[in-house]
Amino acid sequence: MGALHEGHLTLIRQARSECQRVIVSIFVNPLQFGPTEDFGKYPRTFERDRDLCEQEGVDVIFHPTVDVMYPGGQSGTTKVIPPEVLEKSLYGEYRPAFFSGVATVVTRLFNLVQPDVAYFGEKDFQQLVVIKKMVFDLHIPVKIVGVETVREKDGLAFSSRNVFLSERQRGEAPLLYKTLNQIAQQSKASKKLLSELLADGVKTISSLEDVDLKYLVACDVDSLETLTEYRLPMVLLVAAKFKEVWLIDTLVVNAEPLAVKADR
Repeated sequence: MGALHEGHLTLIRQARSECQRVIVSIFVNPLQFGPTEDFGKYPRTFERDRDLCEQEGVDVIFHPTVDVMYPGGQSGTTKVIPPEVLEKSLYGEYRPAFFSGVATVVTRLFNLVQPDVAYFGEKDFQQLVVIKKMVFDLHIPVKIVGVETVREKDGLAFSSRNVFLSERQRGEAPLLYKTLNQIAQQSKASKKLLSELLADGVKTISSLEDVDLKYLVACDVDSLETLTEYRLPMVLLVAAKFKEVWLIDTLVVNAEPLAVKADR
């Protein structure tokens, strides 16, 4: 959705190293935002994004208008609805329009651009699972590649929303990844149950002032089934609101990088 950062540039670089042509789509998708969410405030920095893409050797920027993406209007367009277990769980419980918006816009992007390979960051792990499932179920001929989360020096995952954090919040935000990392390390060595380690993590993050922890869970990497016992491979997922700013983070434990083909 634009406001490119080092995480996006890493996707571009991997695509550049593996493909003959690289296309970057930049589109702030209104279907991903509910009526009270921050669509109007979402950062739009196209001129800067274009310069970064040129520096990274991008061949084409696909920067459509809303009318191009939804010629029948947002309310009159055909939607792509993920399975309920993926759409309404975790992040989807708090942002009910989000994953149908993602599935709809990505399907349209794939149909318009017709890429051979598409690269997505693992930080948005639930989104990655939704897209993999959609591509598989709808027989869309594109290979989906998940790319490891890119972080700042203190561990905070790069996100376009980080710019909205206050100085104090920015200092506290790396605790999300630190907590995930501690759970991952302790789950291998500690005598505590995974459920107990997660409960400890909830207490740690919830102790931050003005932070509303939405979830801290361990899940199966393919189905996102919630795990209560240590089982590999698994993914640790956290989401919290720092006042009005949503932050999410992910840590895949003992799993190979995601690369899934659409063929059966």
